Amino acid sequence: MQSDPSDPKPVKPQGCSNFKLRQLLRRVGQRFDAELAKSGLKTTQYSLLSHVLKLGPIRPGDLALAMTMDASTLTRNLQPLVQAGWVALGPGADGRSRLVSLTDAGRAKRADAQPHWRAAQEGLNQRLGVERVLALHALIDDSLELLAALPAGEHHA
Repeated sequence: MQSDPSDPKPVKPQGCSNFKLRQLLRRVGQRFDAELAKSGLKTTQYSLLSHVLKLGPIRPGDLALAMTMDASTLTRNLQPLVQAGWVALGPGADGRSRLVSLTDAGRAKRADAQPHWRAAQEGLNQRLGVERVLALHALIDDSLELLAALPAGEHHA
């Protein structure tokens, strides 16, 4: 029996979306990690320094929320930056709260790493093409917005 071309079957994604995204993240991450290592930073550390520079002084919970990261992961990732003297944890508005801020050494470290980050980003733009990177960013932003609208753990069949 031949299939009727006027009745196309719905196309479904093949494979695991989570696995494919992790593959892409590993490939992109390897390129950024290799470039940022030249400044002595990991990609996560550069990202944290950049977010604190942009948003700080900021409460740790608000920083975790802005970075879509859970609080314990943020605390673990902040520790080496505090120990290096790049980030300071100071008192907040009341005795129970704290604020994360960048130190002068942290600003200098981020400034030192920024050309390496830029080289990694430009290398990715060149390898994939600017149009594809722009489309990827738009798809990621749209997907994040749609997923944020779903309560955690909820999924549709």
